[in-house]
Amino acid sequence: MDKIKVLVAMSGGVDSSAAAALLIEQGYAVSGATMQIWNEDEISRGIGSNEAVTDAKKVAAQLGIEHFTFDFSAEFKENVIAPFISDYLSGRTPNPCIFCNKSMKFGLFLERALEMGFDYIATGHYATIFEDENGYHLSRSAFDSKDQTYVLYNMNQHILSHLLLPVGNMEKSEIRAYAEKAGIEVANKPDSQEICFIEDDDYARYIKENSDYEDKIGDFIDHKSGSILGRHKGIIHYTIGQRKGLGIALGEPRFVTEIDAENNRVVLGSNEDTFCSSLIAEKVNFISGKSPLTPTRFTAKTRYSAKPSDCTVTPLESGLFSVKFDSPVRAITPGQSVVFYNENEVIGGGIILKRD
Repeated sequence: MDKIKVLVAMSGGVDSSAAAALLIEQGYAVSGATMQIWNEDEISRGIGSNEAVTDAKKVAAQLGIEHFTFDFSAEFKENVIAPFISDYLSGRTPNPCIFCNKSMKFGLFLERALEMGFDYIATGHYATIFEDENGYHLSRSAFDSKDQTYVLYNMNQHILSHLLLPVGNMEKSEIRAYAEKAGIEVANKPDSQEICFIEDDDYARYIKENSDYEDKIGDFIDHKSGSILGRHKGIIHYTIGQRKGLGIALGEPRFVTEIDAENNRVVLGSNEDTFCSSLIAEKVNFISGKSPLTPTRFTAKTRYSAKPSDCTVTPLESGLFSVKFDSPVRAITPGQSVVFYNENEVIGGGIILKRD
């Protein structure tokens, strides 16, 4: 009987390398592939770089498996970089990992794998999949500190039916120990940074270098009175909830509560002013393929590292959804995602359009 064929998305890091090794142990016919998302003259380090491809090739050779390189650099610019920059210029704070997972890892990569005759793809994400009479389901990792389901809410039944997550319920220390024991060269390689294409975390610099944006000075506005408090250096330098780096001294802590791109204003208030109880979400996906038709109770989180909060999700017109929290949530930010859970299961999620 032929073995089940799996193509592992190998980033050159320890998680995906360990995933490949585990699948080999489990008897699958394993190959590896790396998405090259940068040209040689663009970036030398990080996910999808030449270094990442080289590391992945070395690990594949160690494991004795075939390795492919997919040049998705043009698609990455179109599907990840362009909307990232566009959102920032419109006063939103996007999460590019959401774009990347939806369009690249579980879009183009999966398509290519199926075209090549593979039965499954596999990644090193910290999450789990289970199947029952109602279809496929995505659940949180057993370890909260590494759970990555917040960036995986765009899954659907087709994707989950062709996806394996071998390290989903392992701790990082356990994965590193396994990789070291297996002699995998990248066993102690540091984790990649949050946004792989901005090495120094200077978003503003990156946006200015990769667009025609130029900083335009505008007004800081008081959240309650609407009075002018001072001048800001350009909206891309700020995000909702920010306190540090405002460049203004007012004698008391102030936080960004709103970014008004249309009028080039940044609104400042107290920490209390950053809390809100409801939002409107767009581009909402439900993993089951079935949207709730009436108000439904879930828990939800509006930031990657946030704790899920009790809420009611209600369908509106034009595919929008209202999310009302039982208790106010801090720094609800347009452009970020709201992700719905039923206990440990990920139900779906969408992009935050606005605070309501």
